[in-house]
Amino acid sequence: MAMQAHEIEELIRASFPDAKIAITDLAGDGNHYAAEVIDESFRGQNRVQQQRAVYAALKGKMDGAAGELHALALTTKVPE
Repeated sequence: MAMQAHEIEELIRASFPDAKIAITDLAGDGNHYAAEVIDESFRGQNRVQQQRAVYAALKGKMDGAAGELHALALTTKVPE
């Protein structure tokens, strides 16, 4: 079953409560999303560390062929 944008945001928000989060359904099919997560906790981390932290927040929803979330284009940033 496909995930809804608000479900993705809720999972990310649970780990990054103060983040600015934008979720976009890229194909309109509920399977291909883009997420931008801007959070102070990323300061001092490289891009890979930042993205691993966000993927960990998704709690396995992208794991394997049976994952609820098929594709997520992820952008992470620190606030300016």
